[in-house]
This record gives sequence, C-alpha cells and structure tokens, in this order.
Amino acid sequence: MLDLLVIGAGLTGLTAALRAAESGLKVKVIAKGLGSLHWSAATVDVMGYPAPSPVAAKNPWEGWQSLPAAHPYHRLGAKRIKADLDAFQAWTVALGLPYAANADPDRNTLLPSPVGAFRPVYLAPKAQFAGDVASRQPMLIAGFDGVRDFYPQLLADNLAAQGQPARSVLLPQITLTDRHDANTVHLAEALDDPARQTALGVALKSAVQPGERIGLPAILGLRAHTQVMEALTRITGATIFEIPTLTPSVPGVRLTAALRTRLDQVGVRVEAGMEAIGFNATGDAIEWVETSTSSRPIRHRARNFLLATGGVLGGGFSSDHTGRFWEVVFQLPLTTPQDRGQWFRPQFFDPAGQPVFSTGVAVNERWQPVDADGKIVYRNLWAAGGLLAGADPIQERSLEGLAISTAMAAVESLTTR
Repeated sequence: MLDLLVIGAGLTGLTAALRAAESGLKVKVIAKGLGSLHWSAATVDVMGYPAPSPVAAKNPWEGWQSLPAAHPYHRLGAKRIKADLDAFQAWTVALGLPYAANADPDRNTLLPSPVGAFRPVYLAPKAQFAGDVASRQPMLIAGFDGVRDFYPQLLADNLAAQGQPARSVLLPQITLTDRHDANTVHLAEALDDPARQTALGVALKSAVQPGERIGLPAILGLRAHTQVMEALTRITGATIFEIPTLTPSVPGVRLTAALRTRLDQVGVRVEAGMEAIGFNATGDAIEWVETSTSSRPIRHRARNFLLATGGVLGGGFSSDHTGRFWEVVFQLPLTTPQDRGQWFRPQFFDPAGQPVFSTGVAVNERWQPVDADGKIVYRNLWAAGGLLAGADPIQERSLEGLAISTAMAAVESLTTR
C-alpha cells in the first residue's frame, strides 16, 4: 500500500512528493490536470509585496509583522524557509535546471515582467537572472513578428521610463519556425534544433551593440534549453536572458518536466487526468480517494493523504451563486464567510487585496486541517500550499515560497509523528 497519496501536481504537490520519496516513503501523485506551474514564470517568490504595502519589498524577510497572525510564515519562520529554499535550489542544480539567488540572501532581485515592470523575485532560473535591472547594463529586447503577447517596443519603453537603458528590435518569425501559428511551447521546441539556434544567433549578432545584453521571450529551448543558451551566447558574444511570457509558460513547463523526471527516477508515479470525485473515511481516517476517468472511477488507497490542490485559482475551492464556498475533494471546513458580500472589497485593485483570497483551509501546528474548534478533521490528512488560510499569495507574491516550504513542513510532520 502507498505510504502517501498526494493530490495535486503543482509546485506544492511535486515538492511534497519528492521530499517524501527522499524520506523513504512509497508515494503517488494524482491530479486533475498538469499543474499550475504551466501558468507561472517559474520564479520563486518569498515575499514581493507585504500587504497592504504597494511598494516592492527589497528584503523578503522584513515586513512580516504586518501579516495576519494566521499566516503560515509566522509558523514556519525565516530560518526554516531559507533552509527549504536552499534544498529546492540544490534540486534544480542536480536536475540541470539551476536556479540563482541574489548574492545578498536578504535581498530580492528585480527582473523585467512581460510588459517591462520590475518584479521582485527571490530565486529564478539562471536564464532569467541575467535580466537583473540592478546592474543597469543596457538591454536589447528582441521580439518576433507574429509572436503573440510579447511586444518588445512596449517592454523596452517601459523599462527605459524606469531608468533601465533599453531598446528593441523586431525579428521575422521565420527565424524561429516555418509555422504560421505557434504558441510559446511550439517556438521553444523549434529552437531545440541546432540549425534554428544558429539562425537566431546570427540575427541577434547583427542587431546587438557592444555592451548590451539581449532579452528574449522565454522560448529558448524546451528539452535543449542549456544548449540553446550556450549557442546564442557563443554566437552573439553577449549575455542572453529570458523574459517570461503569458501562458503557456515555457519555464514552468521545463520545471514541471524536470521535477517529474526526478520523481520517476525515485519511483513516484504522477497521474494526470485524475479528478477526485469522492472519498471514503472510517471514523477520523481516510481510506481511499476516488477519481474520475474515461471508463470507470478508480479508488486510490493510502496510509496518508496530502492535499495540494491550490485555492480559488488552482481549482481547489469552488463556489456558487448562493454564496456557498467549498473545498472540492474532502469538503473540508473553510474560513471563507458564506456571505458573498464579505468576499470582496469595493475597489477591484484594493491595496489590501480581496478577502476571499486569504481564506481557506485552517491547519494546526502539524499542517493537518482543523475545524472551527481546532479539532483535526482527519488524522491521516495533511494540507499545504495555496489552499491554506491566512495568506494571500498572489497579492503578496509569496506563492512559491509558501508552496515549497509548507509542502516540506507537512511531509516532515507526517514522517515524524
């Protein structure tokens, strides 16, 4: 029998599964879809904007006193989170997809967003890290005609308006692919071809000026990412960096693939297309979770279960027009008011965020879901990530830090009880 069934294949679920497998547990992951990493820039944010401040945090470990008392960071503590992120960074190095951090461990790094805003991150793939705006080294932002949702002139103009020297160039899409309609994943796959790498490198070399670094949309290879970066750097003689795009996110796809490859190596199956539709419990212990498939429901039995389905945006919660708000797998108690009038504030972009996004599953000190009286709901169930109450990870830009550290803390709890 499985020691642990992880429900959810985003960063939380994959992190929990890998940590549990390395601890000697027999683990399986089930998920409705491919996981939320395909939406993300694949950077790791610890704290970008401590609510209600609209100012980016220079030090991600400061300003926590303004967070709600129920925020998971208060329970974790900075020392624990730093250790967990060090472990995650070591994983990425071993996976051949190394992440980098600021030389000062108490500083965020500002990287360009797809529209030229400065976004504070704690860890980032090395391919993105060279875009650090702190150096003020001039940038050449290179885009391609016909490529959707990446506008190099807009991006360069916005960077320049904030004091970062930047200019843009628009290259023909034929440099990348013969396809007339291609998304970012298609383009990344095309650049796995050495001939395409050479063609792009030559085009960039003719456009770049001495002293400039070159920023491109995050399409620089899917399976041959390292080779693409090396080839472009060699041909152009310039520093190359990626800027995340809208979905699908190639850096997110790369990270998902790398983590799943490692999970496969340690004997963990990740089964997508498995939407949880029911479960059975005897007393306070869950026995199995049932998932829908194309033929018949399947029951997954395990000694322990870890819920990592995310909150509202991850599909872990749902609601209806009556004001009902619920957790979709185990019908766990939520801290969300059942009055729709208390879910939102009048201003759409309220600096403090919307209350509904900071509600969720309350847990005890061992990361086990509890009811309103603090009583454990199921003794063999743990929860982690974006579904936890007390945090607003999108508003705070703390999503990945929470995902990694709460996943590791929950696994440590269930292995040491």
